[in-house]
Amino acid sequence: MADTESQSSMEYSEDEDDDGALQEYYEDGADDLEEDLSRLNPEHFPVECLSVEEVERLLNEWVEQLSTSLQVTPSLAKQLLHSNNWNAAEITARYRANCQQLLAEAQIKPRPPPAPAAGGGGSAPGPSSAAQPAAAPAPAAAAQPPAECPVCACAQPPNEYRALACRHHFCQSCWRMHFETQIMQGISLGIECMARHCNILVPEDFVVSLVTKPGLRSRYQQYAFADYIRSQPQLRFCPGPNCPIIIRAVEPKAKRVVCSKCKTSFCFRCGIDYHAPADCETVKKWLTKCADDSETANYISANTKDCPKCHICIEKNGGCNHMQCFSCKFEFCWMCLGNWKNHGSEYYECSRYKENPNIASDSAHAKAREALKKYLHYYERWENHSKSLALEAHTRQKIVDRINQKVNDASGTWIDWQYLLDAAALLAKCRYTLQYTYPYAYYLETGSRKALFEYQQAQLELDIEELSWKVERAETTDRGELENHMSRVEKSRTMLLREFIEV
Repeated sequence: MADTESQSSMEYSEDEDDDGALQEYYEDGADDLEEDLSRLNPEHFPVECLSVEEVERLLNEWVEQLSTSLQVTPSLAKQLLHSNNWNAAEITARYRANCQQLLAEAQIKPRPPPAPAAGGGGSAPGPSSAAQPAAAPAPAAAAQPPAECPVCACAQPPNEYRALACRHHFCQSCWRMHFETQIMQGISLGIECMARHCNILVPEDFVVSLVTKPGLRSRYQQYAFADYIRSQPQLRFCPGPNCPIIIRAVEPKAKRVVCSKCKTSFCFRCGIDYHAPADCETVKKWLTKCADDSETANYISANTKDCPKCHICIEKNGGCNHMQCFSCKFEFCWMCLGNWKNHGSEYYECSRYKENPNIASDSAHAKAREALKKYLHYYERWENHSKSLALEAHTRQKIVDRINQKVNDASGTWIDWQYLLDAAALLAKCRYTLQYTYPYAYYLETGSRKALFEYQQAQLELDIEELSWKVERAETTDRGELENHMSRVEKSRTMLLREFIEV
């Protein structure tokens, strides 16, 4: 009997070991799977779509963890997290090294007075004093409240005065009016002390304790919550209209995010339209360049010159290089800006390179013309793909109508023709990627990397146009060929992104 029990116990132990090994295998496998997905698909980006209630619980957990770790109040922990991008590890290290400096940089406490010089009769605080836990920025009791409020100049009982860690006392009525004014302007966590030249921030619980109007208090809490989300790198509001979803990603990368509720697609890092392979800064520069009037100045520089006599701006509107200033009537050569009378039989002398005082001006005009030509090259292609994308909805509707007609004519079922919709979706995705290759190429420095990029860009463009042609003329007999072409197009797009995507 004893041998049987021993054998049974041994078998049970082996099963437990197997379970532990299996669990460890799957945990390691999950990490490996994540790496494989990222390697195969450069746009792979795991995120969570959270509700407001879920995010509030998550924020409270982070606050509670830091509060427990540092033995400080939750209000102080929340201020520290907000001012330091919710990096708990960095906050903990800095707090234990020099808490006074950390609290001063977070505008929670005033900066300590400078230590007296050696031999001045004073003693600098030692490391032990710097590492002592700081008191919460609650109303200070060490300084006596004034006889009258510095704002309203009214005498108040001592219990009516409130102060922050800076010890600037004001009556509760003035604090309340200050908070209400700031909240109406959309300010929440950025509310500062009323004292002149004091930048100490007012903690959330201090404001809530004095703002009595329910609507105003609710507005303040909404603003504060939004500020917390914006300061947390792992969280971002969905930019979709009236969408309450908040996206969470462990790493704040410039990757595509699709909201689970409103299906809005955007870049997680910058919040604007997804823009791979270009990085966030490149796209912002490009959109600014396209929107402002900078290219108008380039056009004027490229197509106009100043009269060499009166220096008025002149635009060349004909093919002849014999120019006459409409203001001073001076006649000159458009090419060299020299006096036209001096050309005579040596007219073409100005086409020969020679040192002259106008060479710097000519060089500037040539550069301006080249810059404008380069910009227009990339902008026209950017705009063309943008317009093509706008027409994709019409293309898809045409395909749907075509499929319905085929089904009604008994030329296959809806499932038989589903591949056409897949092809249309792939076309839209590829055109979207191709559109953002042009800002990337515009700012990419000339070299071997740019040459490789432009080669892959041209290949993708060619594949897309061939796919578009085949989709418009596809029949059931072309299904295999079309699907093979779709696979090739997606591989070209993925290869380009894997090589050049900026995260």
